[in-house]
Amino acid sequence: MGLLDVLDARLGDGLENVLCSHHARRLRRLGWGEVLDGDGAGWFTPRRTVQHGNKFEVLVDGATAFPVVAEAIENAQKYVHIANWHASPDFQLTREPGAPQLRELLSAAAERVPVRVLLWAGPPIPFFEPTRKRAAAAKKAFLECGAVRCELDARERTLHCHHEKIVIVDDVAFVGGLDMTAVEGDRHDSPEHPPRDLGWHDHIARIEGPAVAEVAAHFAARWLEIAGETLPAPEVPPEAGSSSVQLVRTIPERTYGFAPHGDFSLLDSYLRALRAARSLIYLENQFLWSPEITEVLIDKLRNPPTREFRMVLLLPQKPSNGADTTRGQLGRLIDADSGGRLVAATLVAHGDAPVYIHAKLSIVDDRWLSVGSANLNEHSLFNDTEVNVVTDDPEVARSTRLRLWAEHLDADVTGPIDDVVDKIWRPALKGPSRVMELPGVSRRAGRLQGPLRGLLVDG
Repeated sequence: MGLLDVLDARLGDGLENVLCSHHARRLRRLGWGEVLDGDGAGWFTPRRTVQHGNKFEVLVDGATAFPVVAEAIENAQKYVHIANWHASPDFQLTREPGAPQLRELLSAAAERVPVRVLLWAGPPIPFFEPTRKRAAAAKKAFLECGAVRCELDARERTLHCHHEKIVIVDDVAFVGGLDMTAVEGDRHDSPEHPPRDLGWHDHIARIEGPAVAEVAAHFAARWLEIAGETLPAPEVPPEAGSSSVQLVRTIPERTYGFAPHGDFSLLDSYLRALRAARSLIYLENQFLWSPEITEVLIDKLRNPPTREFRMVLLLPQKPSNGADTTRGQLGRLIDADSGGRLVAATLVAHGDAPVYIHAKLSIVDDRWLSVGSANLNEHSLFNDTEVNVVTDDPEVARSTRLRLWAEHLDADVTGPIDDVVDKIWRPALKGPSRVMELPGVSRRAGRLQGPLRGLLVDG
C-alpha cells in the first residue's frame, strides 16, 4: 500500500469515527443510545411489536411483483392505501396489451372503496428526482381520477426524502423497494433478466395476517399528519400463516408528532441480526455506505464465529450515486477478509448487459430475513423515512435464499452454504454467468464522500 493509500485510509477512518460518534451522541440524546452503544443481538428489536401468525412471501422483480399488486387493487373490497417515494399516474403495473395505467386502476377501485395515495413532495431545490414540479403534476393527475385522494409530504430533512414503498389493500400489505414509476429506471424486469437497456433487480414482501395492521397503522399515522384525516383504527386480520413478522422503521426526529424522538428500529434490527450471525450474512443492496454496518461486517470477517461462516454481497456495478463510497467500504471488507470468506458480486443479464441492484434484502443464517425500502447508508438508517419487514421464519429465509441463488447462479444451490459459496459462487465469478465480480475497488479519496456527506447533512 502506497503513502497516498495509507493517508487516505487514516483520513477515512478519522472521518468515519467522527460520523459514528455524532450518530451515537444524536441517538443517546433521543433515547435510542443503546442501538449503537450496546452489543444487543437477536432476530427482533425490542422497540417494535412482533406479530405472530402471518403469511410472508417475497416477490422477486417487478414483472413478478407488480401483477400481484395490481390484482389486489382490482379486487379491493375495503380500501387501497399507497405510500411511495414517487408514483406515476401513467405507470402500467403489467406490460400486457391494454393494461390499465395506475390512475385508471385506482380510479376504478375508488368507485367502490376509499383510495388514498401519499407521495414525497420532492426536494425543495430540483437537485434530484422526483422534482416538486413532477410530484405536483402526479398529484393533480391522481386527483383528476374522481374519488382518489392524493397528498404530498414535504416534511423531509435537508437533502433527504420519504423513501418507503408500501401498499395496503384490505387484509394484504406489500412492503418493498419497488416504486410504481419509471422515474430513474424501468422497474419491469423478471428473474430471468433478459437483455435490456438496464435490468432492475428488486423485491416486494407480500404479507397476510396480523402484521398487516402494523403497516396500516403506520400509513394512518402519516396520513393524519399530512392530510389531517383520522382513519379508522385498522382491523387486525386473522392469522394466515406461521411466520412471526416485525415492522421496523426509520423516522428522523422532529418529523412527525407521532414519533417526536424518531424511530430507529430499522437500524437496531439490522445491527442485532448481523451481530447474531454464525454461518451466513447475505446482503442484496443498492448501497453499502454505513460505517456502523460495515464495522460489524469487518468484525465478522476478522473474527469469524464459525469455520463455516461466509459473507455474500450483491451490489450494483454502478450505483446511481456514492459508487466510490461503496467501493471504499468494500475495499475495507476485502482487506479484513484474510480467511477468504467474502464474495462481492453484481448481476449481469445474458450478453453481459448490466442489471441494476436496487434491492434491499438481507438474510442471516437462513434464520432472519429483512426486506423493504432501506439502503445500507446513512440516508436510510438515520434521515429518510423507511419501512422494512422482518421475519425469523427459517423456512421463508432459506427458501428465499435458495430461490435467489438458483436464479443468480443457474445451479443447484441446496448444499451446505460454505460449499455453495466456495464451489459455485467463486467459480461463477470467473466465467460466463449471471454474476460478475465487482470491479475497481476504490481505496482513495472517493471513499471519503460518504462520511463528508453524512457530516454535512445529518441531523
